[in-house]
Amino acid sequence: MELLIFKVAIILVVGFIGGKLAEKFNLPSVSGYLILGLLLGPSMGLIFKGFEGVVTTRDQNTLKFISEMALSFIAFSIGSEFNLKKLRSQGKTFTTIANYEVLFAVLFVFVALFFIPKPAPIMQGYEPFSKGNLAFGLVLAAMSAATAPAATLIVMREYRAYGPVTKTILPVVAMDDIYGIIIFGFFFSFAQTLVAPGSGSLAFSIAKPFIEVFGSLLIGGVIGYVLVFVVKKLKRSMDDYQVVSIISILLTTGIVLLINKSFSSYNIGMSTLLANMMVGGMVANLLDKPDDTFQSVNNFTTPFYVLFFTLAGASLDLAILKNGIIISILALVYILARGFGKYTGAYIGATVAKTEPKVRKYIGFALLPQGGVSLGLLVIVSTQLSSFYPLISTIIMLSILVYETTGPIFAKFAISRAGEINGLDRIENLSALED
Repeated sequence: MELLIFKVAIILVVGFIGGKLAEKFNLPSVSGYLILGLLLGPSMGLIFKGFEGVVTTRDQNTLKFISEMALSFIAFSIGSEFNLKKLRSQGKTFTTIANYEVLFAVLFVFVALFFIPKPAPIMQGYEPFSKGNLAFGLVLAAMSAATAPAATLIVMREYRAYGPVTKTILPVVAMDDIYGIIIFGFFFSFAQTLVAPGSGSLAFSIAKPFIEVFGSLLIGGVIGYVLVFVVKKLKRSMDDYQVVSIISILLTTGIVLLINKSFSSYNIGMSTLLANMMVGGMVANLLDKPDDTFQSVNNFTTPFYVLFFTLAGASLDLAILKNGIIISILALVYILARGFGKYTGAYIGATVAKTEPKVRKYIGFALLPQGGVSLGLLVIVSTQLSSFYPLISTIIMLSILVYETTGPIFAKFAISRAGEINGLDRIENLSALED
């Protein structure tokens, strides 16, 4: 226990230094957390043979609750964007962008991977129309849809960004995570049917993604409603708001994880992200002054974000780059196809929705990070399509390595070129002048 506490302190120190170094190079702090986090993990084994890392795999598993908490806090914050009044006026815009962005990412990845030979055990040689190749393409295409919201949200907060691009990013990210879970459910069921006929009930396979999505939203809705009721009964106190909000977030996360564990034999995977987004959405819509509640949580979470991203860097193993040339080509094609698909789809969607030109140009750059949702989906692949897992996990981990380290840089590029950095400061200064 003492050693683990000491390691948590080391992780915070390394992350803090990484953030400050990133600032020196005019990069987002998140990039510094991730890059210096590499020094704590197994990647250092490339330099020091046999070195497992300061943060071992066992430590990663023990500290996994920190990542769950950080993602839950982030999801709660994203829920603040789901104000129904705003969605009535702009909901069609968000939905249109998310629809096209997800469609093009899935389509580009599937088509791009279709004609590349795959190593055993999936297939031998070039067989583009084999069942194995189709199933492989479907699974990876489905995993390309979801966006990891954490890095983008932290970059927006760090630079106090505000404007049309910033206001569009988080609702679109939330929607494409919902789409990603549903699409994966359908595509994965079809892939199983192709390579492992009779592996499960078709009816349950079709119902499963809906159970996961709506179950998550139901849990978040109930707890969010209770949170709103309690906050209304309290006197205006940021400390009280903070305590009851954190209780609600942790309770939501704990219930979802307990349900997932209880129904693990059915591979039910309800989402802590969606559930906590719903908690935040209830607060955003049912409280007269929801900003006080969100701010109380934001004041508490910074150390968790530093730990989360530094641990994410420590979990990445650069030794994965030593895999065979075919696997490297597959990973490169996947990374490029996903990136081009998301950018192209977001641009077309924003054009169809008739958004401002800068939203069309830059929204796609903020939708590239890949992480938490994809890792959760990998667990399902490992248990239900184990022959695919080694290859797919290698490709996804390489993609996460690229997109989690470069994603914050692209997000900063988007809000910078859109002229939205320090947008919140400009609004506050204008309000002060008006007063």
